[in-house]
Amino acid sequence: MKKWMIAIPIVAIVAFAAWYAFRPERLVVNRQVDEPFPAANADSPTQTLASGNFYGLLHPTQGSATIYRLANGNRILRLTNFKTSNGPDVHIYMVAADDARDNATVERAGFIDLGSIKGNIGNQNYELGPEVDLTKYRAVSVWCKRFSVNFGVAPLVRSQAVSQN
Repeated sequence: MKKWMIAIPIVAIVAFAAWYAFRPERLVVNRQVDEPFPAANADSPTQTLASGNFYGLLHPTQGSATIYRLANGNRILRLTNFKTSNGPDVHIYMVAADDARDNATVERAGFIDLGSIKGNIGNQNYELGPEVDLTKYRAVSVWCKRFSVNFGVAPLVRSQAVSQN
């Protein structure tokens, strides 16, 4: 009888830890966002610096990633028509590589963490700080920090107008 009184709390703790680590409900629960594009000044339009399309690696991932310079000089990464799987700790990374077809490339090349995804479906914006050198950071990764896996990636191509400047 006493063995059951000890075993039940231990099983409950292990079950809770497993649920917390894997968060299986997030695989079926979607979080949709639709952030508007930041307001632009009519006298000084936004400039497209680079763009690319997502493709899936570990999970189906789609949509486009575009980096804009706003009229005030700030830069943003905008994900449009974005869709990927949800997960327990998914972030958006700028990766210092032309592409990131595997987990090792992201870890070896280096990255800048732009923060947790705001939603696994929809349009969203991420501010790019001055430390994001677009000649170095040339890919966007949807990265699960909890399990160190790359859900999907968008290799970026600099726009023609920027390449000539």
